[in-house]
Amino acid sequence: MSLLKSSAVISGLTLLSRIAGYARDVMIAAMLGAGAVSDAFFVAFRLPNIFRALFAEGAFSAAFVPMFAKIKSKEKARDFAEKIFSILFFALLGITIIAQILMPGLVWLLASGFSDEPEKFNLSVDLTRVTFGYLLFISLVSLLGGVLNSIRKFAFFASAPLLLNLTLIISLWLFGGGQETSAYALSWGVFAAGIVQFLWLYFACVKYGYKLQLKLPKIDTEVKALLKRMLPVVLGAGVLQINVLVNTQIASYVSNGAVSYLYYADRISQFPLALIGTAIGTALLPLLSRQFREGNKGESTKTQNDAFRLAWFFAIPSAFGLAAIASPLIAMLFERGEFVAADTLMVAKALIAYCVGVPAFILVKIFVPGFYANEDTKTPVIIGIICIAANIAVSLALIYIYNFDHVALAISTSVSSWLNLILLLAVLRRRELFRFEEKTISRCLKILISGFVMMFIVKVWVLQALILAIPLYVTIITAMIIGAFTYFVMLLMLGVMKVEDIQKLVKKLKL
Repeated sequence: MSLLKSSAVISGLTLLSRIAGYARDVMIAAMLGAGAVSDAFFVAFRLPNIFRALFAEGAFSAAFVPMFAKIKSKEKARDFAEKIFSILFFALLGITIIAQILMPGLVWLLASGFSDEPEKFNLSVDLTRVTFGYLLFISLVSLLGGVLNSIRKFAFFASAPLLLNLTLIISLWLFGGGQETSAYALSWGVFAAGIVQFLWLYFACVKYGYKLQLKLPKIDTEVKALLKRMLPVVLGAGVLQINVLVNTQIASYVSNGAVSYLYYADRISQFPLALIGTAIGTALLPLLSRQFREGNKGESTKTQNDAFRLAWFFAIPSAFGLAAIASPLIAMLFERGEFVAADTLMVAKALIAYCVGVPAFILVKIFVPGFYANEDTKTPVIIGIICIAANIAVSLALIYIYNFDHVALAISTSVSSWLNLILLLAVLRRRELFRFEEKTISRCLKILISGFVMMFIVKVWVLQALILAIPLYVTIITAMIIGAFTYFVMLLMLGVMKVEDIQKLVKKLKL
């Protein structure tokens, strides 16, 4: 399966998941709003997800997939996965038990600003005790997903987030009521979703001959090698997630509702990241691992340039388009029930700031596999530490010097992500693991110009629509049509695309 086809499969399923996710967030916004209770739930939801992203999904995938892909014997590959499965299960079970005891301290580390409001802090602790069990199951899901991705069965792992969103929707629909009741319903829904996702991936692995059985943990040479490769990633990779943790801590001091404003804005800005960056990056890692293993630098460079152009082609209009329609989009999605017009304004400001970093968020996902495919998990440690320090410095400077409030946190995340991308590219170029092809630079500049023109035209339309009091859904749909038309016309005028390319695309769509 080609990079484009693999990415398309993952993107398609991710799109379904995101649609369900936005339906979920619409329900959450209506029932929790943006205040103390929603802040408490989002912290409870974020803590296990941060652990998952740092220890299981990011670190594990980076170390496991290249090692697993190198094993040619299916039986030996299954034995290796089984050993890791057992170690992961018992380690995570122990972490979960300890976390239940230390939960007040963990919540304080994530959102110490809540301690000034005992009811809000205690609610956060109670909800997090429920959601933390999700870590155990979703981390095992990351292992099972790594196995399936390595044998190029991408659809199962890509569909797992859809199950999470559907489970939360059902939980809120069946058991939701007042604000606190809905928060507890969502927390138990998170826990249940972990079990559902685990069962889905486990039986998929069984179907393809990878039935992993739970055994007593055994630390051997292979396991030590895996842990050695994971450790630097745990410390230094997943910069975006670490930035989220830092921002949550700072936001807990900024204002009541700041955590919620950033959550809603982040959810929308993450749409292109999941649809484009994660999809391409997931498909890219096994392919690059094979090309680097075979010593084919020419093919690996071509692959990374193809991935860059593909990601940039979609990232620019996504980022610029979201920024242009931020206010009406948020109002249409969330402004009902407990979520009021003032909340819309706050979330829109944060979304525009996040949009600045959307292309960087996406492209980081494209270039990090270049390190992991070479089994280099140490270099991102240094880059990660630099970016985290930059995030903290920019956040505090903007908040305390310029008084940017919660928007400062979104700006700092975007700045640190661009810094992350620049440093990754610089190291890859110095090691001769990547170089820009001339056509990549030329096309990307033309795409950037097209994006600016598109954003200007769309923004003019949105402002006019608001003045004329045109319904929000009409405004947004029309803006998307105008934006797409303007973008493709500009690409044609600048020679990035040809009429023949569009004719071929239309023909394929008709089929």
